[in-house]
Amino acid sequence: MKLVISLVIVIAVLFGAYSVWEYWDKVSHDKDVAEKEAAAKLNFSPESLQGMPNGLESTYTAAQKGGAKGIRNWLKAYGAKVQDPRKAWIELDYAVSIAREDPIEAKKIFAEVKNRTEESSQVYPRIKQMEKTFQ
Repeated sequence: MKLVISLVIVIAVLFGAYSVWEYWDKVSHDKDVAEKEAAAKLNFSPESLQGMPNGLESTYTAAQKGGAKGIRNWLKAYGAKVQDPRKAWIELDYAVSIAREDPIEAKKIFAEVKNRTEESSQVYPRIKQMEKTFQ
């Protein structure tokens, strides 16, 4: 009788261990899938976003070489011509570039972009990613 009870206990422990391992494997797999999906959403070129009129991309590239000051001057000169979602992306780049020198202005710009960006926008995952930094 002791042998039967011992075998039942051993089998129950093995079954429990297998169940825990199977659950852990499922959770791990689901996490990997979620990370890959999130990376796929962010894995696009900002230049492919709509809203940038023809001919302005080269001026923006040149402005980026001038750092935060170049982007700020570019936004003052051409910001009204550019529309979301591309404008939101550019403004987020600018907010990141000035975050150390002028954190209040960076938070203000981030808040403006966040308020006008819909959850369905391609820029929204980046906003969620940056949210803790600018809160």
